[in-house]
Amino acid sequence: MLMTVRLSKLFGMDIYTTTSEYKGKVYDLVINLEKGRVETITTEPLRAKSKQDAKRIISEKSIPYRNVKSAKDIVLVGVGKDATEEAEEEAPQRHRR
Repeated sequence: MLMTVRLSKLFGMDIYTTTSEYKGKVYDLVINLEKGRVETITTEPLRAKSKQDAKRIISEKSIPYRNVKSAKDIVLVGVGKDATEEAEEEAPQRHRR
């Protein structure tokens, strides 16, 4: 699925899951410059005071961008099995020798 949106439009948008659960607002975006794509959405600042705090933000306050289903008036993200299956479909297939 090809989806284009200006990054600046995402900041401050509400994030909801496909099961109508509110996840927060888009606070920041982590971009992979080598691949030229957004990797992660955070719902709070990435300014961590310790390694444990950084891990907490990444695990509890971040959403992998690959889980984003739509971004127009809100950001809609897949959850659970639905998001996992789609991520596996998008991953490149590995060939065995």
